[in-house]
Amino acid sequence: MKHAFTLGEIAEKIGATLQGDANCVIARLATLANAKAGDLSFCVANRHDELQHTLATAVIVPDGVAASHVPNLLKVKDPYLAYAQVSQWFATCPKQTGVHPTAVIDATAQIHATASVGANAVIEAGVKLHANVVIGPLCYVGENTEIGEGSRLYARVSVYHGVHIGKRAVIHSGAVIGSDGFGFAEERGQFVKIAQLGSVQIADDVEIGANTTIDRGALDNTVICNGVKLDNQIQIAHNVVLGEHTAMAGMSGVAGSTHIGKYCRIGGAAMIGGHLTITDKVFLSGSSMVTRSIHQSGIYSSGIPARPNAIWKRNVARFQRLDAVFSQLKKMGLSTQVDSDKE
Repeated sequence: MKHAFTLGEIAEKIGATLQGDANCVIARLATLANAKAGDLSFCVANRHDELQHTLATAVIVPDGVAASHVPNLLKVKDPYLAYAQVSQWFATCPKQTGVHPTAVIDATAQIHATASVGANAVIEAGVKLHANVVIGPLCYVGENTEIGEGSRLYARVSVYHGVHIGKRAVIHSGAVIGSDGFGFAEERGQFVKIAQLGSVQIADDVEIGANTTIDRGALDNTVICNGVKLDNQIQIAHNVVLGEHTAMAGMSGVAGSTHIGKYCRIGGAAMIGGHLTITDKVFLSGSSMVTRSIHQSGIYSSGIPARPNAIWKRNVARFQRLDAVFSQLKKMGLSTQVDSDKE
């Protein structure tokens, strides 16, 4: 892959207005603070002070930015989006081709001629790997699983039986797709396992972070729709549906049978209960806990930010007396909220 571009090439690819030398060659991206001569950086709206001190040769800036000491400016509507596009051209992901001789591949598996399988990977019976699929070292792909064109599994990804993964998926190391959902019935204090008979359906252009787990459905499938982006160490329980282009940050989790709409943004360590419905374009702040369905788009938050320990202990003590205080206010006729549970 080419890793050096002229500013003229870059400007054309991202639709930027170039103020400077179109023949200047860029071979590296860097932050404003750490850029050196020959580097390309980017500047978002709240970083203009850093722009005045950067040593970058060229900077991607918002359209309205006036001239600065930087010799070359690429002016665009959305510098962060332009940076995202440019970053892909400088990516240095190791290239993997062919089938490694130590890979174990069942005779009934269908491996496209352009697909590759890494060292010590296991491909079970009935698996279909489409064009340009990359299966990293030590991966496991279970029986009758299908992986779509251009998808990549990094090292040590485990995909259970009967899973469908669409085109251009990226699944990072340690992810587990299609493990059993947490389903048990209780009989006289003991648990009887509920067989998880569904699977996992992953659509196109999905990215799944390292050590994230997606459980298979109990009867219906767990469904991850087009363009969903999942960070590292996320738990998706059985029969969850994640709508198109929803993104979830690390350490968040969704309990079973919850449906989350399109274009939602779930902050880190957010916890979402089971059997809920969350509509489109809901934004959950980090560490939010959702115990009821959300039917209106918007920003939702919960949790208590960290405070100095002495203040925290005092607040906890007061919180424990809150119900008694509320009851007293009701008796005095000073409360306008008769039943706080109906909020």
